[in-house]
Amino acid sequence: MEITFQEVEYRYSAGTPFEHLAIQDVNLNIKPGVFMALIGHTGSGKSTILQHLNALLLPTKGKVVIGDRTLEAGRKEKNLKDIRQKVGIVFQFPEHQLFDETVEKDICFGPMNYGVPEEEAKKRARELVTELGLPEDVLQKSPFDLSGGQMRRVAIAGVLAMEPDVLVLDEPTAGLDPRGRTEIMDLFHRLHTLKNLSTILVTHSMEDAAKYADEIVIMHKGRVQKIGDPASIFSNPAELLELGLDVPQVVKFQYKLEQQMNIKFDKTYLSLEELSEALAQLKKQGGDPS
Repeated sequence: MEITFQEVEYRYSAGTPFEHLAIQDVNLNIKPGVFMALIGHTGSGKSTILQHLNALLLPTKGKVVIGDRTLEAGRKEKNLKDIRQKVGIVFQFPEHQLFDETVEKDICFGPMNYGVPEEEAKKRARELVTELGLPEDVLQKSPFDLSGGQMRRVAIAGVLAMEPDVLVLDEPTAGLDPRGRTEIMDLFHRLHTLKNLSTILVTHSMEDAAKYADEIVIMHKGRVQKIGDPASIFSNPAELLELGLDVPQVVKFQYKLEQQMNIKFDKTYLSLEELSEALAQLKKQGGDPS
């Protein structure tokens, strides 16, 4: 499902003394099947963009087109359930939203609330716990008896049980150790491919943006600063550092290497393996790789 922002502006508490302009002049096209990363400082507008994706917020100017629905500023919208069913959001620490007495009931709550028959919802729950690497007997356990990592997977299953076309991930690895972060992000990437989802990742991790995203959007002071694939976004580390953003460790290493050796590689490498090969080639040539 395609989502398009057209000249979108959003003001919190519009028309009051507490009015705050969060985003402005946002033009953005999220194509079906894309894995997109949104990066930027805290306060850059990422979370405001995120909440427009399933109509938790409606624009105060411009319009957002979500599939066949157009949400336009100044127009009251009814029956937004179809949008929220098709655009699932995994918020930070989603395990904090678990509430039911068993894992099965928690996963089934969303789809049943949208009219899915109980047997179908239970079937989805059984399939999802297996896909997410949990044993099937976890379904009859209390979610609060599980480990933190298992609870997060149950919460993710609850979102996926709605069978969304678009999956929005708001800092989904927050609070996890390095191994846990890798496992969760690999899981999301596998689900993205397996279920042919559009995935939008809001993250502070440049490593994850570089590794998983097809397209990266940089937000800065409420505006879209730059859009491109990971190689083009990270090809100018100095520009990102000027914006106060970090770059992947391998890009940072390449950047420092180029400065110290007074050389310029012909491309930006996003993995250590690629950079190692380029360095080996440079050693063979005994000169400037460019």
